[in-house]
Amino acid sequence: MGFDSTAGSQTKPSRFGARHWQAILLFLGMVINYFQRVNISAAIVPMTQSTAGAPFYDWNTSDKSLILSSFFWGYVLTQVPAGLLAKRFGAKSVLTVATSIGGILCFFHPLAANGGWINICVLRVLTGLVQGSVYPCVHTLLSKWVPHTERGFLSTGVYSGAQFGTAIILISSGEIFESSMGWPGLFYISGGLGLAWAILFYWQGADEPATSRSISKVEREYIEGLTGSNKNSQSLAVPWKSIFTSAAFYGLLAAHCGFTWGFYTLLTEMPTYMSSVLKLNVKSNALLSSLPYFAMGVLCFVFSPISDMLINRGTLTVTTARKLFNSIGLWVPMACLIGLGYMTADQKSGAIVLLTLAVGINAACFCGYLVNHMDLSPNFAGPMMGITNGLAGVTSIIAPLIVGAVISDEEDPAQWRVVFFITGGIYLLCNTLFVVMGKGTVQPWNDLTSMSSTMTLRINFQTESTTTAQTVSQIDRF
Repeated sequence: MGFDSTAGSQTKPSRFGARHWQAILLFLGMVINYFQRVNISAAIVPMTQSTAGAPFYDWNTSDKSLILSSFFWGYVLTQVPAGLLAKRFGAKSVLTVATSIGGILCFFHPLAANGGWINICVLRVLTGLVQGSVYPCVHTLLSKWVPHTERGFLSTGVYSGAQFGTAIILISSGEIFESSMGWPGLFYISGGLGLAWAILFYWQGADEPATSRSISKVEREYIEGLTGSNKNSQSLAVPWKSIFTSAAFYGLLAAHCGFTWGFYTLLTEMPTYMSSVLKLNVKSNALLSSLPYFAMGVLCFVFSPISDMLINRGTLTVTTARKLFNSIGLWVPMACLIGLGYMTADQKSGAIVLLTLAVGINAACFCGYLVNHMDLSPNFAGPMMGITNGLAGVTSIIAPLIVGAVISDEEDPAQWRVVFFITGGIYLLCNTLFVVMGKGTVQPWNDLTSMSSTMTLRINFQTESTTTAQTVSQIDRF
């Protein structure tokens, strides 16, 4: 199966279009949703330090690890259901409702903390439940809105919102902590912005080009001819058996799990590492913790146009490009983490450089596994993202718990070295599986209707051929 045969004749609109506006809205949505997701990682340090100038709580390392992992207990449960809901009722509605609920939950975090860390865990589970819809919904929308010739740049641009959101919340948290609001202000701001974005997206967002009120006919035909998504994909049954027997799917799953393990290990534990090992104060910690994510966001816009250019010029096949950029995004950070394991408080600058590279170069994966769902199946990109992101989310639960089990003394660099080595080993294994099994072509099960039609034509042709042969034989005998 491939793209529409008329795709090559599509006229590309030259001006800023509806697809770009939708991408900007989704970029902002990723920023806001990562505010809701990351605020606890930034706040956990001042929440447990008496010098932060706000209420503080005597939570040990194990308690904090449970708090940081509890988000993913809910997150993994709603991935597949969210993908199916987005396919059935429209990703716009599901994403709008989920972001609104997540914003409301943010307001209750400061109150819940007064009742103990278990209350915070409950809120984080609920936040995870609604946040589980984000990636399946965004992938569903991108599969409808992004032409395959622009898939690397526009999709990566949208998902870079996760990195910019992480960086913004971390860099601004230092100022918020020192303001009159203290750490509770981080949750109030996250909640308010979530509600504001939901209103904007409900007003301006669209599920697909056909339902957009501001798109031109030329742009609509251009997008619909180059997405590879069936116009009737909402009515197509998900080919679960074909997906779960596809080697390409398992290669994609491995890459997704490897990236997620490393990303969330560093995201949830970096503020603690910088505070305990590198001896940085709250404000410096917040500033430097944000640097790797700014680097990652910027590098998204470096890797993605290079990837699209190499593919569109025919220099690399889609499959080769996906594997190459995913390897850059996991194996270079693996080397950085090995080096980081030997850094001490006296080597702050070197440690910060390695951390920045370890996270920043992960951006290459956005041109690798992250768009591969749409390569394999534009019609079922959302449900597939639900599957891989849900299973990868299990690693997000395990990773902080393993950190809590490995580290008994947060100031011991040798214990952090074990954490970094484990992460590097997972990067090595998971990307190797992607290189061996991954593909970048549309799979036959993307459109079972066309498959059925092809099989019917083949059967009819064989039947007609048999009938004709029998008739000729009878004539000969006569």
